[in-house]
Amino acid sequence: MSNTAHDIVGVILAAGKGSRMSVLPTRLPKPVLPVLGEPILYHQLRAMAEVGIRRVYVVVGERGYEVVRELERLPRLGLQIEYVEQTETHGIAHCVGCLERYLDEPFLLFLGDIFFVAPRLHEMMDVFSREQPDAVLAAIEETDTAAIRRNFCILTDESGRATRVIEKPRNPRSSIKGVGLYLFRPVVFDAIRRTPRTAMRDEYEITDSIQILIDDGYVVKTSFCVAKDRNVTAPADLLEINLEAIDRLGLDKHVGSDVLIESDAVIRHAVIGSRCRIGKRARVVDSVVFREVTVPEGAQIERAIVTEQGVLRIG
Repeated sequence: MSNTAHDIVGVILAAGKGSRMSVLPTRLPKPVLPVLGEPILYHQLRAMAEVGIRRVYVVVGERGYEVVRELERLPRLGLQIEYVEQTETHGIAHCVGCLERYLDEPFLLFLGDIFFVAPRLHEMMDVFSREQPDAVLAAIEETDTAAIRRNFCILTDESGRATRVIEKPRNPRSSIKGVGLYLFRPVVFDAIRRTPRTAMRDEYEITDSIQILIDDGYVVKTSFCVAKDRNVTAPADLLEINLEAIDRLGLDKHVGSDVLIESDAVIRHAVIGSRCRIGKRARVVDSVVFREVTVPEGAQIERAIVTEQGVLRIG
């Protein structure tokens, strides 16, 4: 039986605590931190809408109300969005397993604290529709071994079928890196229920669930539909994601709507959120300014993130 995007449900996991981002002076949880003035989750929702998905579950946890508030202030993109609260966090597989009672359809899964550049996301859907596998893993041919060690590697046979997935490998046996973007049939819930906790992190890893699928003879394919991925682990990641985004657009700066910039202020290689005010003689370079922030007269902002609560300079 073939699948179209309208048969596929979107899922975004946005329940993580993000303790290493706590130094950033903001009330916003990681998944709704801004990239080019829009929450990371909103970029993911737009990607889902563009490939034809119409219904999305967003899993929220601690400070979930902030996630909801940030998303609800923006246009819906033609999506029906439902929020599911996760009260305990025991790893990605556990979080996905909480959705079993909601899902009878295949689902496209994004991890909400990763920023993806995925211009060929439709290719992932095409593989799923054409070859009818039980799962598709988005992947990148990675030359940086350290990047693979931070994620997971995928071993495949000559047909492109995954034979093994290895979480955070010390010695990667493949240059194919998984990126935290998946397309599953509901059979994955059977594997999740049989997934043991890991010894190192005491969590239920989704890669272990995927390996159970493979070992049971289910077909898991890969799709090289992602050009770049970056986990928002620390404030420096958020800064670099924004600066790289304006570079991809060929811009020197990105300025939101209803922004007042005094004529003698300098804005260079920076992202300015909507409804900001940049004072006289202020200088904002290689920086990100959140929405509704006033940069005072004469302020010198360089390699920094300016939030509604303060300034964090990035070394």
